[in-house]
Amino acid sequence: MKTKTDILNYRVVIEQDEEGKYVASVPTLQGCYTEGDTYEEVVENIEDAINLHVQTRNDILIDDSQSVFVGIKNISIPYGLFTTN
Repeated sequence: MKTKTDILNYRVVIEQDEEGKYVASVPTLQGCYTEGDTYEEVVENIEDAINLHVQTRNDILIDDSQSVFVGIKNISIPYGLFTTN
């Protein structure tokens, strides 16, 4: 007997923090994030985190396969104390 396996696709953002740790998050799955000491470790950890998230939220399954990646933009904003003349 064959069974059909559905495939869910998720866009993962991976960054390296100031301490050198890798941090991964899934923007469409609120609260789905993890970290790792290496790139390979964080990829494995985020796959586990996605699986756990999907298992606990099986009533609402989101799939990123129809979304279009536009890009990433670093934005700088001034902050702190300002003086005016």
